[in-house]
Amino acid sequence: QVQLVESGGGLVQAGDSLRLSCAASERTFTRTTMAWFRQAPGKEREFVAALGWRGTYYADSVGGRFTISRDNAKNTMYLQMNSLNPEDTAIYYCALSLRTANTSTREYDYWGQGTQVTVSS
Repeated sequence: QVQLVESGGGLVQAGDSLRLSCAASERTFTRTTMAWFRQAPGKEREFVAALGWRGTYYADSVGGRFTISRDNAKNTMYLQMNSLNPEDTAIYYCALSLRTANTSTREYDYWGQGTQVTVSS
């Protein structure tokens, strides 16, 4: 079973930047998908960004402010978040699918414990 560990969350002010990291315990196969989801208080978990063998995908809500990337040698995925606003406040989760996946939580097989991102206004 793959272990995923997120880090990099914290408290920032509106307009600031933050980079989240997700470290996987083992190597993944080429046609897997890794993604970021987030869940704010009182809201359902929502898709943020995904990185698969076919490319990258972003939710409309991030408005081009976020960039997903990975370092295959380190088995680590990143989410660079710029121009943060209070609406970005949520627990951010790293997820892994063993197949080609998209934006639904049900498509992902493994999840990290989450890291809190709080953006003050």
